[in-house]
Amino acid sequence: MINRTLDDRYTLLECVGSGGMADVYRAHDKLLDRSVAVKILHSQFNNDDEFISRFQREAQAAARLSHPNIVNIYDVGKDQDVDYIVMEYVSGETLKQRIQRLGPLPTEMVAFIAIEIAEALENAHQNKIIHCDIKPHNILITRTGRVKVTDFGIARAATSATMTQTGTILGSVHYFSPEQAKGVMITAKSDIYSLGVVMYEMLTGNVPFTGETPISIALKHLQEEVQPPRQVNPEIPPILDMIVVKSLAKNPDDRYADMGAMIADLRLAQNYSRDQHTKRLAKDDYPTQVLPKLTESDNENRAKPTPPEPKQLSFTSRWGTIALLGILMLGFGIGAFLSFGKFWTTNEITVPNVVGKHVETARSIMAEQNLRVTQTDAFSDKVPLGYVISQNPEAGATVKEQRTVALIISRGGEITSVPDVRGLNRRDAELQLKNSGLVVGKVEEAYSADAKPETVINQNPRPPVQISKGSSVDLTISKGPEPRKIALPDFRGATLNAAVTQLETLKLKLGKVIEETSDKYPSGTISNQNPMPGTEVLENSNIDFSVAKNNIAKETKQIKIQVDVPEGPIRQSVQIVATDANGREVLYEGVHKPGERIEKTLEVSSPVRVQVYINNTLKQEKTF
Repeated sequence: MINRTLDDRYTLLECVGSGGMADVYRAHDKLLDRSVAVKILHSQFNNDDEFISRFQREAQAAARLSHPNIVNIYDVGKDQDVDYIVMEYVSGETLKQRIQRLGPLPTEMVAFIAIEIAEALENAHQNKIIHCDIKPHNILITRTGRVKVTDFGIARAATSATMTQTGTILGSVHYFSPEQAKGVMITAKSDIYSLGVVMYEMLTGNVPFTGETPISIALKHLQEEVQPPRQVNPEIPPILDMIVVKSLAKNPDDRYADMGAMIADLRLAQNYSRDQHTKRLAKDDYPTQVLPKLTESDNENRAKPTPPEPKQLSFTSRWGTIALLGILMLGFGIGAFLSFGKFWTTNEITVPNVVGKHVETARSIMAEQNLRVTQTDAFSDKVPLGYVISQNPEAGATVKEQRTVALIISRGGEITSVPDVRGLNRRDAELQLKNSGLVVGKVEEAYSADAKPETVINQNPRPPVQISKGSSVDLTISKGPEPRKIALPDFRGATLNAAVTQLETLKLKLGKVIEETSDKYPSGTISNQNPMPGTEVLENSNIDFSVAKNNIAKETKQIKIQVDVPEGPIRQSVQIVATDANGREVLYEGVHKPGERIEKTLEVSSPVRVQVYINNTLKQEKTF
């Protein structure tokens, strides 16, 4: 497949992933000159018309999703025996790779990633699309920290078209919901279950259920209760433990009502995880108690409690109690002083500057200075995603230890949909981009047989895609039909007026005109041209001319002319005329009698043609 070009547009460069249904390639989009990801279905599906049809419908539906945490789908196509979809190329790593690289992830990172996934799924569910295959392999994390969910609708196509027919479990059984394992109708709550499995793996480094075969794993999803992640790792905050356990309920009705409800709890967990200095709950503040089964006699006894017999405190026990209370109060006072001793600290800290740094780096810097951090996210078209926009208190301020510094973290530029400006004239296209919060980037011109001049014939990026406000969109503007090529004739020797008339006939333009001295071409005629004769040029090209100006000073010489007047009238007119490069000139003119001989010595420039006229009739001609 490498180096193959699909539909004369997408050139496959390298295989970057492979799954049970498809292979993923990094490819080059020749039309838009950008990197894309191309997912090619395995050949085993080629003859399954129902699957292919459903796959195309689901992919086209997913292409309408527009969310910063969802990988964009650009195109769906078929080239001979290859069915493929073209997606946004995300440079980074999968969540699976991150878990394999780091093991259990920090709880704050787990909460952040889970919120990003949940927000993507919430958007999909609002558009009536269920993912059906949420797993770390389908979660991409960009180099800037943005989380993106991919493969929307593809697993659903396989589930609907194949699973119910064959009874075979398709997809990622480790992340299946019980209803998927049973092969019954699934709802958005199936994605909630799968996200719970993903969170479990992020927190513990392992999936909740394993087995030797897919069937054995599926049965565990159906029958076995999950071990709470906090039993695997007691350091996990109770609220995250609760979210995971609730998401992994066997009965969909016992899970979250929707993604919005799950996101609300995840945000609470995120705030808990961020405050690393808050008191940790004891391992078992409220231990689970096993109560005996209630009987009717137990109920009767509870209904009629026996009043306690009054006890008489002895003098000794009374003073012992007082002493014990005193010791407890003293201990409480010392503990309180030690616990809140930092309130009285005089240690002052100069707040470091973390503006422009990544949020994780900023948190580390603040922690080293014994400062706490809270963060708020905001859009910014100037600060990259995940970097600090501002801080309060500002850098250089003096505060006490444990002071909280509020950070505003960039969510990247505010997202906007790229409008389709193809077919608009340039002015209208620029106005529409401006109204969408975008700017015109690189502008190129190209010939087009179909589009009028000054019409947009291409843009990059093209819809459907979302980008940050303030981003640029490159345009290609039509120059109209490509001009035909013309072989230049030889204009030399023609007058300038005649040459201009011929240029207009050929749809060419007069360029520069200069004068030059020439002893080859008559004055006022074209002595040179640029380009030269025979050169192929495009319509509307400029043609430059040089026009001869014959005023060169040449060597002169003396010639002798002898004329014998013939018999005839008594008075005969004699005229001697010289013609050279500078024109025609009468050298001698007079009246003579028949039989007279006229001898003249004349000074001329050569080459020259001398003619003798008698009574206006040419009698002699010679070139010197």
